[in-house]
Amino acid sequence: MNVPLLKLVNVRKKLSILSDGETISNVILPNISLEIIQGEFTAITGPSGSGKTTLLYLMGMLDQPTSGSIYLEGDEVTLKNEEELAEIRNNKLGFVYQFHFLLPEFSSLENVMMPMLARGRYSISAARERAKELLHLVDLSNRLENKPNQLSGGQQQRVAIARALANEPIMILADEPTGNLDSKNSELVYQMFLRLNTESNQTIVVVTHDESFAGKTKRNIHLVDGEIVRDTILNK
Repeated sequence: MNVPLLKLVNVRKKLSILSDGETISNVILPNISLEIIQGEFTAITGPSGSGKTTLLYLMGMLDQPTSGSIYLEGDEVTLKNEEELAEIRNNKLGFVYQFHFLLPEFSSLENVMMPMLARGRYSISAARERAKELLHLVDLSNRLENKPNQLSGGQQQRVAIARALANEPIMILADEPTGNLDSKNSELVYQMFLRLNTESNQTIVVVTHDESFAGKTKRNIHLVDGEIVRDTILNK
């Protein structure tokens, strides 16, 4: 039996704040258990405040659960310290956000090279060649030297996707990647993810309010009040 790429077991997330001398607790995720299999293209949906982004951040080790266990490739990451978690994030996971967070003073090519050079896994020449390949993959070979302000919103997000692939992640986690895009550019971003999934068997998890996007993925996990109320295989 194959080990799930990512597994959450009885994961609970509670936030506590101090207000007027009293501690107020808010349970965001009461008890989540789920598995992500290699090659899945999954959308996490639900109303605002349902815990979607909190769940994605836990899956990406950007936050830690209050209780429960999270496993990546069978290894329990909830036992690791922050330095070890940072190493996992940098080497095994790729992130795409609603805002692209591209460095404005650098070109598309340089933005995609950054993660490779930061990790020291590539020489400058090797990083440049891989960045070119990734930008070709997202149909931006003609925008290598353009800075972010010279690109459309859809092109900026595609550069961000190329950057997320820089260090060959085992999984891409995307938080509302089409949230700031019109329908045409949203479709282009969806097509980029679909191509990565179908041609490279890239595992992708996307939080989205976009029903059209979610309906075209392979699996839909729907949250209400921090609980999974529906987990559906849509398109095999």
